Amino acid sequence: QVQLVESGGGLVQAGGSLRLACAASGRTFSRNGMGWFRQAPGLEREFVATTDWTGLNTYYAASVKGRFTISRDNTKNTMYLQMNMLKPEDTAIYYCAVRLRGGLGLSGYDYSDWGQGTQVTVSS
Repeated sequence: QVQLVESGGGLVQAGGSLRLACAASGRTFSRNGMGWFRQAPGLEREFVATTDWTGLNTYYAASVKGRFTISRDNTKNTMYLQMNMLKPEDTAIYYCAVRLRGGLGLSGYDYSDWGQGTQVTVSS
């Protein structure tokens, strides 16, 4: 059974940094595209970042581009999201997800499996 477990969330002041991790188990995901999404209270889930199976091709939402970096270590079956210069509007539950295909995915419908999420709270 596929399992994705996020970690690294927490409370941080504006301007600070956090590094999220998504550990995958159940099978290898080294040939699958992966991504991060987030959902703030009262809002719909939104795309944050995605990486293809190689980790060499990435894409970011405009709101996080230049501040967040997505990466992956296929030897550890783990994906990361380095978040710098955090803003209060980045406060949300962050979810990782995996695709059946190897490329980038900007829509939640592109993904087959999801983690339970990790809370990120940025205070002003």
